[in-house]
Amino acid sequence: MRVLVVGGAGYIGSHMVRMLLTSGHEVTVFDNLNTGHEWAVPDGLMVRGDLLERSSVNRLFAEHSFDAVMHFSALSIVPESVTKPLLYWRNNVAGTLNLLHAMLEHGVDKFIFSSTAAVFGAPEYTPMDEAHPTRPITPYGKTKLAVEQALADLAGAGQLSSIAFRYFNAAGADPGGGIGEAHDPETHLIPVVLGALQAGDAKVTVYGNDYATPDGTCVRDYVHVNDLSRAHLLGLDYLAGHPGAHVFNLGSETGFSVLEVIAAIEEVTGLKVPYEIGPRRPGDPPVLVASSAKAKKELGWMPEFADLKETIRTAWAWHSA
Repeated sequence: MRVLVVGGAGYIGSHMVRMLLTSGHEVTVFDNLNTGHEWAVPDGLMVRGDLLERSSVNRLFAEHSFDAVMHFSALSIVPESVTKPLLYWRNNVAGTLNLLHAMLEHGVDKFIFSSTAAVFGAPEYTPMDEAHPTRPITPYGKTKLAVEQALADLAGAGQLSSIAFRYFNAAGADPGGGIGEAHDPETHLIPVVLGALQAGDAKVTVYGNDYATPDGTCVRDYVHVNDLSRAHLLGLDYLAGHPGAHVFNLGSETGFSVLEVIAAIEEVTGLKVPYEIGPRRPGDPPVLVASSAKAKKELGWMPEFADLKETIRTAWAWHSA
């Protein structure tokens, strides 16, 4: 298939591009490079542009033909969304609507969307399945849910078939090397800790140790970035035979606290992690753990990186290199 990967220079998008190419698909990457990296994209695939510029998006679709679109481009720093909500609504919602509008104008009717566990808000039960109530508590989560709702409306009108993959915590790096997690600023736990170890004298801040969890720190579900990409690949096949708007949770179905992740990193690296306890961050639920039963049943998805320490090893190899 001819697949447009929006945000293909970013962390998850660049891993997706590699997997699509390996699987024989034709790929075009569209990215403004505000947070992505041109070095993460193979030569000849990049079209530089911005979803907020309608002319740029329209030109992209006029000059290229696509069978499907994968959309990874979004602002995703939860605390920042609390302090700058309009920035997130404009980028994550208005930009996506520009993309969807261009798709409809040019007859592209298959769309795979990077959503998030943040659409759920505070968990009412765990593990969280797709039927869990969606009551996001941050602007970031609200923007992702707004797009999910737009996709459902488009499917109801018979104009677009879509999958929204609700990621839990993406982690790790391609074992083949060359690409990995490189945000600036970095806010994700595993690369923050690995970066502190490389810096040698930096301390990691643990945001809150008074949550209602076994050790008082937040519990999260970590899923390897290549496993996320594999789900998207399966999603392309699924959409061919399943019109409508679909949602799937993607996680390992196992939760680890911040202190447990730090202990696993110490075991993998053989280094002691210096950390200090700080205040809670706004918008951090105490526990987020997925049920991925639906993805396993309907897509045939099965994570290959089931061991957190193996995921950390791939990340450490990338950071070390």
